[in-house]
Order: sequence, then structure tokens, then C-alpha cells
Amino acid sequence: MSRTTRFSRSAEAPARAGRTPLTAARPGTLAALAAVGVLALAACGTGSGGSGGGSDTLTEIDYYDAAPQNTQLPQILDACGKQVGVTIKHQQVPRAQFMPKLLQQASARSLPDLALIDNPDLQQLAATGGLVSLSKAGLSTTGLYPSIVQAGQYQGQTYGIAPGVNGLALYYNTDAFTAAGLTPPKTWDELTADARKLTHGSRYGVAFSAVGTEEGAFQFEPFFWTAGADLKKLDSPQAEKALGLWKDLVGSGSASKSVVTWTQADVNDQFMAGNAAMMVNGPWQLPTLNGNKKLHFGIVPIPVPDAAAKPVTPLGGETWTVGHSNAGREANALKVVKCLLGRDESAKWSKDAGYIPSNQQAAAQLAASEPQMAAFVQEIGTAKARTTELGTAYPKVSQALADAIQASLAGGTAPKSALAQAQQSAQN
Repeated sequence: MSRTTRFSRSAEAPARAGRTPLTAARPGTLAALAAVGVLALAACGTGSGGSGGGSDTLTEIDYYDAAPQNTQLPQILDACGKQVGVTIKHQQVPRAQFMPKLLQQASARSLPDLALIDNPDLQQLAATGGLVSLSKAGLSTTGLYPSIVQAGQYQGQTYGIAPGVNGLALYYNTDAFTAAGLTPPKTWDELTADARKLTHGSRYGVAFSAVGTEEGAFQFEPFFWTAGADLKKLDSPQAEKALGLWKDLVGSGSASKSVVTWTQADVNDQFMAGNAAMMVNGPWQLPTLNGNKKLHFGIVPIPVPDAAAKPVTPLGGETWTVGHSNAGREANALKVVKCLLGRDESAKWSKDAGYIPSNQQAAAQLAASEPQMAAFVQEIGTAKARTTELGTAYPKVSQALADAIQASLAGGTAPKSALAQAQQSAQN
């Protein structure tokens, strides 16, 4: 959630969405990393349906509503447009209106030439037949994380590709941990114990987003999946165990009851203000956190149920897609995508958005050179695309899961009952 909406928003970027080791991103380092992951895309088109018009002006749409993405993306688009010899008309649509608008345009075969969409929405849009197959257009995904490639596929074809991804990890206030004589938690038991010990006065032990949207589901999925739960069966004992963890944290006072209304940006604000000793959040928050020189923090992988488990986090981040139009427009749009995935633009995007390169070798180099990103990179190897289990059914199930979280944390419903209702809703 992708910003996922700053994760992705994948969730707000799904979504969507304080400086210690990553003090200042080094352009030279990022450029070198991006160079490793340059993607080859043949500039060709098919010209089947879609909107007409000249091929020297292309349309682009995304849902970014906050810096740095909303500030930098138009500049990157302009640069790639000039390189290709086209003008790109940029349009930003509020996240809640974004997919309804695209699906309406797809039904009318009038999708924008370029769209940057949250990766869990990709399959739903590809199913309309309105997107160009990047596989057939010659896109190479060699060297990319398999899970990232899978996130951009529908029925065996690649319809979207992310220049980089994001995920979730656990931020912790190092001053608070030192004062309490604690080390960062690795297991759920340690997380629970540390959160209880760190809760004092106006400060809660931990903060996370449990808002009733994809953003809340995105934040819950690392605990849900790491417990062994499956989106096809929301009411499993494993899912109940994961939701029980969150309910216990809120019920004990270790987490604020307000988590049901907090977005990931709100959680970040609470952490920066010293109102939470730990938080679940993504790397897109680093520029803001690192701007607060009085804040000292570290980042570790999401705690797991037991020492033998590994965190399974959802892949956040957006994918570039090309809408069907005519041969000339598609060819130019594909050239623009090739540019957007190129060395300089990928380097700028990685720096500004706080993303992890999709290329495995580049990601490993990033972890070695930028310690703040190490936990996020470590988790990518076991991360999961949100549509892997359900395909186009994911949005409906995700909302059912978000509703269950709300019912349990805000409504007082037992996790077992809330998840049973969610499973019933998902099946209807």
C-alpha cells in the first residue's frame, strides 16, 4: 500500500505510504544502484482501440497528493517527455477517486497513455483489456525480485513494472530504548513487553495505522501473513492470533485507541512528536524523520511470532502502465516508460521517494551503503505481492479485513467474530 496513501500507498502508498544512518542520500551512490537495475524496453506499439489524437502529446495520471512524489514526478515526466520528443500532461486525482476514474475510462477505452497505479490495483485494471502488455512490448524483468515481477502481472503477462518498491518495518526511538535498558524487539512477545514498558505518561509504546481502508489492511498484513494466515480464509486461527496481538496492544494501553483513525502519516507525526516509542511505517517517511535532528531512531524488521519465523511483508509501490490507444501514442508512451525506468530518473525517484530498487543486486548494494534501508531490503526477499493469493478479488477481501480490524479495535468485537464476519463478507 505501495502509499501504499503514501504506500504505495502500494497503499497510501496500498500507500500512501529522523536521521540516523541515512543522513543524506548520496546522488552518486543512488545513480550507481539504479544503473544496475536499468530495464530494457523496446519502443513498439500495437494500436488497438483506445483514444485517438496526435502522438506528440501524452496523458499521465497518478494519485500522489504529498511531497516529495507530487513535487518531483512532474519534473521527471517533463524530462522524459523532452527526451522522447513529446509533451506529457500530468493529472493528479485523489486516491479515493483514482481507481473508479480509471475503471470508467477503461470501459470507454479512453485510458490515459501513462498511469502510475498502486500495485494491488494492477490486475483489476489489466482485466479490462485496456492496458498494453509490456511483456509483448519487449520489457525485460531479468534481475528483478520475482515477487515484484509477479505484482505487475495478470494471466502470465506483465502489464506494469515498478522502478522501485517499499514495505514496512519497525521504527524505534533509540533514546527511549536506551533509557529503558531495552533492545529492539524481534518477536511478538518482546514487542508486547517492550511496548508495555515504554508506555509512560503521554507516550505510547507503539503506534500503527488501523484505519478502515487498504492503508490499515496494508499495515496489518505483515502480522497476518507472518502468523501463517491466508487471505482466502480470513477467519483462520492464525489470523485470529494476529488480530489478537493488535487488540491486546490497544486494550492494554500500549497503543492508542486512536490508531483506528490514524493514517500512516499520522503515525509518523506521533512518532516524531515523541508520543510513540515505536511505530510501524515505511521508508517514504525517512526524509521527514531525518529532517528532525533531535530525533534519534533505528529501524528493524517487523517482529515475528517466534524466533524461527521470518517477516512476510506486503510489497508497496506503484507500477507504470501504458493504456491502449493507437500505434503512435503507444510507441511514444513505451519510450517514456523506458526513460522513467532508466538510470538517472530511477536514481532521482529512489532518492526522493525513499524506495528500494526492484533489481536484487542494486537492493543489496543499497542495504550495504545505507544502513537505514537495510531492514526494508532484508524483508523484500520474503515479501509478498498483495494480489498473489486472490488476483482481482484482492480489493474486496482487503476491505473486509480492514472492516474486521475496525470492528475489533474500535467496536469491541472479539477477533474471532470480527474475522468470521469478514470472511462472510469476502465471499458474498
